Amino acid sequence: MKKTEMENHKASYHALMGKAKSAERNGHYRTAIKAAVAAWEHVDGMMQYEQKYGFYADQNKAFESISAIEIVLKYAPLLFDLQNLEALGNLLNNFRRIERDTSQDLHDKLDAARARMWNGHRLWNHLEQNPETRQDELRRILGGDQDLWRTVAEGWDAIGVLRRTPVGGSYRLAFVTKMDELVKAKCPSCGLIAEAAKATFLEPTVCSKCHTTSLFVILLAESDALRRTVL
Repeated sequence: MKKTEMENHKASYHALMGKAKSAERNGHYRTAIKAAVAAWEHVDGMMQYEQKYGFYADQNKAFESISAIEIVLKYAPLLFDLQNLEALGNLLNNFRRIERDTSQDLHDKLDAARARMWNGHRLWNHLEQNPETRQDELRRILGGDQDLWRTVAEGWDAIGVLRRTPVGGSYRLAFVTKMDELVKAKCPSCGLIAEAAKATFLEPTVCSKCHTTSLFVILLAESDALRRTVL
């Protein structure tokens, strides 16, 4: 890859990551993931530039982390975004330089993210059936590591899906909104208005009209917290 190509990749990477971090600051976590994933095609070129001409040229050390990957590892498990976790696995397999030149074991971090997502499914199902569960009782009820359950609960609280109410040195957990409530949502590609449970529109949905798969925009008035997870 020529220097000018590497420079272009570096510029494109940072432009997309600027959008990702802005979305993250504003609570638009799916938009942050989307921009971070778009930046992946520029990661290899960006790393090559930094190692040959940039910050790492004279440092003789590996990248500590890659922001475009860290955003997906952080938020995709909380939003049950298996598609982008699998896409990350493909990225690491196809561009081995990324993990080789990063000080962290990214495959291990990806495996941990997948595990958090599947455990998140278990916790989600439990809270739907048992609202107001105490956070400090999750290990006894669900098994596993209490730190894991606390991390998932805190993550959902941060993105506005879960309400954690202090009680007796711990927290009671309850969803901010009912996931089975019927709502209307708009296809961003063709404008079709569809109706389904809220939970349906928290995942990419196939439009019955234009057949594209995308995140529908929920139209009914709801809490700002839930809206942030959809945008």
